[in-house]
Amino acid sequence: MTLIMHRLLAACLVLSVTWIAAGPRPAEAQTVLRVVMHSDLKILDPIWTTAYIVRNHGYMVYDTLFAMDAKGEIRPQMVDKYEVSADTLTHTMTLRDGLMWHDGKPVTAEDCVASITRWGAKDSMGQKMMSFVKDFQVAGPKTFKIILKEPTGLVLQALGKPSSNVPFMMPKRVAGTPPNEQISDTTGSGPFVFKKDEWKPGDKAVYVKFAQYKPRAEAPSGLAGGKVAKVDRVEWRAIPDHQTAINALLAGEIDMIESPPHDLFPVLRKDPNVKLVDINPLGLQYTFRFNVLHKPFDNAKVRQAVFYALNQEDFLKAVIGDPKYYKVCKSFYLCGSPLETMKGLDGLLESNFEKSKALLKEAGYDGTPIVLMHSTDLAVLANLAPVAKSLMEKGGFKVDMQSMDWQTLVARRAKKDPPTQGGWHAFLTAWVAGDILSPVMMGFLNAGCDKAMFGWPCDQEIESLRDQYARETSAARLKAIAEAVQVRATQYPTHIPLGQWFQPAGVRKNVEGNLQGPVTVFWNVERKGR
Repeated sequence: MTLIMHRLLAACLVLSVTWIAAGPRPAEAQTVLRVVMHSDLKILDPIWTTAYIVRNHGYMVYDTLFAMDAKGEIRPQMVDKYEVSADTLTHTMTLRDGLMWHDGKPVTAEDCVASITRWGAKDSMGQKMMSFVKDFQVAGPKTFKIILKEPTGLVLQALGKPSSNVPFMMPKRVAGTPPNEQISDTTGSGPFVFKKDEWKPGDKAVYVKFAQYKPRAEAPSGLAGGKVAKVDRVEWRAIPDHQTAINALLAGEIDMIESPPHDLFPVLRKDPNVKLVDINPLGLQYTFRFNVLHKPFDNAKVRQAVFYALNQEDFLKAVIGDPKYYKVCKSFYLCGSPLETMKGLDGLLESNFEKSKALLKEAGYDGTPIVLMHSTDLAVLANLAPVAKSLMEKGGFKVDMQSMDWQTLVARRAKKDPPTQGGWHAFLTAWVAGDILSPVMMGFLNAGCDKAMFGWPCDQEIESLRDQYARETSAARLKAIAEAVQVRATQYPTHIPLGQWFQPAGVRKNVEGNLQGPVTVFWNVERKGR
């Protein structure tokens, strides 16, 4: 073998070794953010359920016409120009240039009209807004008009609604799916693309950066402003055991836990590589929800008895524990919000068991067991039902507490079947601030019978007041109407507020850019090294 051939062979060997060593590097060069979310993703249609994990999924994949910023103001997102006619009956919206679906097709006005229509048939606030809508008119590829029957201030508030159900925009072919039928196509126009082929419920959900996404030029604020994806891939990992998730965070195997249990905060504080980040400074509210379709909760006095039997402190201590992260707050609207009020709440939520028993006697309660659904897998919900069971039994109820994971509960709560046939009487959940700031925004105050959310309250007086609220523009009058709604909701209970609480996320210190707002989002988030 000649010297030249030896050298050539040696060079080839070096190149081969270099190529082999470099083979995996393109994948490794990708910035991957690994997160344990508060729940597993099992449903993909963001208007099919109010479950927050599905809402969070929606924000990854889809975009919105308007968005709420960190100050609570509604700002344009997909919309470039927004005009209102002198009589306030015609709202004209023109989309930004460069908006594109994940399949490469441009976003059109027709897509948006179809999306609003589908969402408006399902969402409580959307239904109220649509009751004012006379017609939609498509005025060009990027321009459409909303024609109202009468003036309302709900258009921007509804289209900029920050939380469940969010009016996400979808292609017309997807938005054409009947509202009571789940979508199967997850094509969006948001900053991330859902990798449906990698989705394994109970294991992981994967999102990759959409390179063609065109963010707004403004700095991000809350859910508004520029949505800049700063990581290539986001993986939501399902780790149901809380201690295992905490250990993975401490070891650097994952980068973030959205909702770590409050009793494990001391462990996180001790680690120099981990920080607690208050993503949602406005907090959340625990809620007890009635199903009014079936006895005995078809009787308002029986529901009032629960109001008297419960108290907030017991729930907050049992779940949150540390007073630093909770607040006793009877107001249906969060304490600290513009509509905070204690009207109609005197004597309620103070565990007056004798009053509860007296109301049950007046109502003729026959001892029918209350089927109380108990979510077991979410740390921030798991202890709620046992506390409710204990207090209700002291107040004269018989309670059949049935345990299940949250996603099973979410599916079951949509059923109208009798409790003895797979239905339910009550469950407990939590709402973020962005869902409960007004009587129109608050889904559990929808008392529109079959059009109401699961629980299906049916009360003309509440609906009349909510209609008045939708028409009103005076701040003082809006406050008075909101108070009247609350008073009526204690006479015809739709649900019971069980206190305000706060949920910081556990985050590795090399992760930066988490935005504050009612929703955990992943644009603007960076992962720097290890």
